[in-house]
Amino acid sequence: MSDRITEPSAATWFGFVLMCLGMFMAILDIQVVATSMPTIQDALAISRDAMSWIQTTYLIAEIIAIPLTGWLTRILTLRWLFVIAISLFTAASIGCAFSGSFLTLVSFRVLQGFAGGALIPAVFSAVFLLFPIRLHPIATTIAGIMAVLAPTVGPVVGGWITETYSWHWLFLINVAPGVIAAAATPFLLPNETPRFGDLATLDGYSLALMAISLAGLEIGLKQAPLDGWFSPLCSILFLLSVAAATAFAVRTLKSKHPVVELSTLKNLSFAIGCALSFCLGVGLFGSVYLMPVFLAYVRHHDAFEIGTIMLVTGVLQLMTAPIAGALESRLDPRWLSAAGFGLFALGLGYSALQSRVADFDEMFWPQVIRGVAIMFCLLPPTRLALGALTEAQVPDASGLFNLMRNLGGAIGIALIDTILYGRTGGHAEALRDRLIAGDITAARAIGLDLQLFTHRPPDVSDATVEAYLRPMVEKAAFALSTNEAWTLLACAALLGLLLVPFAGPPPQSTVADAGER
Repeated sequence: MSDRITEPSAATWFGFVLMCLGMFMAILDIQVVATSMPTIQDALAISRDAMSWIQTTYLIAEIIAIPLTGWLTRILTLRWLFVIAISLFTAASIGCAFSGSFLTLVSFRVLQGFAGGALIPAVFSAVFLLFPIRLHPIATTIAGIMAVLAPTVGPVVGGWITETYSWHWLFLINVAPGVIAAAATPFLLPNETPRFGDLATLDGYSLALMAISLAGLEIGLKQAPLDGWFSPLCSILFLLSVAAATAFAVRTLKSKHPVVELSTLKNLSFAIGCALSFCLGVGLFGSVYLMPVFLAYVRHHDAFEIGTIMLVTGVLQLMTAPIAGALESRLDPRWLSAAGFGLFALGLGYSALQSRVADFDEMFWPQVIRGVAIMFCLLPPTRLALGALTEAQVPDASGLFNLMRNLGGAIGIALIDTILYGRTGGHAEALRDRLIAGDITAARAIGLDLQLFTHRPPDVSDATVEAYLRPMVEKAAFALSTNEAWTLLACAALLGLLLVPFAGPPPQSTVADAGER
């Protein structure tokens, strides 16, 4: 795209906005489906053990597609990659909506996930391939808003659709924008010639190794909280993932036509940017996962109520995005990244102090802090990672950059589940022991009336007391585990803060300079 003009046309801007809309749909789809899993389970008579595969198959396909986006961009060009991906995503959404069985639904979810995975890095590539450097902050802000807003508004959108219409509309909402984007973008995005001849250079072994590594890791992370991280199944999956990843890296670095250009990681700014993307993924996806779990189990809110509470973060993201975009073009991205991850750690750590009865009011200020921080954790690191690369490097690099955010989210959620499953029982047992010993602070911690605790009615049996106290103890124990999970997420954000100084000087955008010459 070396002949790219310095002033993109209105058509290019409109095409880019449609690309962002496609990415938004792909990210939103994960959240809205998650809120309505019980409804889908009842409608298709799916067993409880099998239900999680509706999400897992999507995530596996998505995580495999993301690093392939660079290779697909070279073959198809950015324009036709987006058109094919959004068309496949839309068609697969229709297939999901009209699925009559578990197997059919899972099959279409695989196609949907693969197409959605290609849409995400394509958008961030477009920022650096379609626009000169002076317009990067505006384009990055638009893309960033869509990327981080979708997980936040997902619960409220999914809850509203399920309560107002039916689960089929969770997928059918993708159809109208998908058709519009697929029909319009061929006439809006810059025209390039596809290089179908490069298909002959595809290294099938490398592709298979990458797929095995990522799929093994994703399934292992899904099972680890339930079976144990060192259970036979998880041990095999993790070892398989590491072995396949090692073989993939060795083969790819020696290849003349690599599926994924791993050599880009030699660029220090890009490597640190990827690490920051990973830390953001842990905190962003982890917080979006942890809040609904707490609000549903401890506070008994439905999906729509949970979504309205979580909208605070989304509103603050929208308010902060223009400020972050303006500052990103004027200040050192390292300072902005450091400020973002510092605030993010503060907001996550603030939530680690919440009480058992925490609700909208107590969750408000932590969400405000996180909402302000998130855009500074996304936009400056994106410039840090991709701004110093050549035009040819950007598509592959964008795939790796976005892959790290998704991997961070997958690992963060697995660690959260490990804490919730593994620590809640211990906390509950400790609370029971303290209650038996007559500890008034334990009674206060579970919400037990102190008068009732100190003056137990004489005609009440131990079994009745146990039945009365059990749910209170379990919820209090779960709240303690939730706070430990928030602490873990805060540590991930702090790690990002500590990594920022290693990024080196701010990059001079090679892509942008090439476009303006």
